[in-house]
Amino acid sequence: MQIIFSHMRSVADLKNEIEKRLKSYLSRDKNGIRRTLLKIFVQVKTVTIAGLHEKLKEHFDVSYKSVASMVGIIASKIGILHVIKEKDNDQIQYMLKEQYTDLVNQAISCA
Repeated sequence: MQIIFSHMRSVADLKNEIEKRLKSYLSRDKNGIRRTLLKIFVQVKTVTIAGLHEKLKEHFDVSYKSVASMVGIIASKIGILHVIKEKDNDQIQYMLKEQYTDLVNQAISCA
C-alpha cells in the first residue's frame, strides 16, 4: 500500500508561511505589545501566561485574559510555540520553538 502526501510542505515553504503569518500578526500591532510579547519569548526559555502578564503590565495596560488570547493565537494560528504541560502541575508553560528564533528576531526587528 502506497500513501502519497501531496500536501506535505518543505521546510522552506513552512518557514515562508510562518514568516507571512508573523508579518501579518505584527502589522496589526498598534501599541507595540505584540512585538514586546514576541521579544519575551525570544529572551526566556519557558514562560507562563502569568509570567507574561507580569512582564507586559509593566509597560502596557493589559488584562490576563488578553495575554492568554495573544499567546493562544501565536501558538495555534502562527504555530511557533511549544506548549508544555507537566503531569503533576496544572501550570502550562510556553516556549518558542528553536527553529523559529531567528525568524522571530528578524520579524520583530524589521517592523
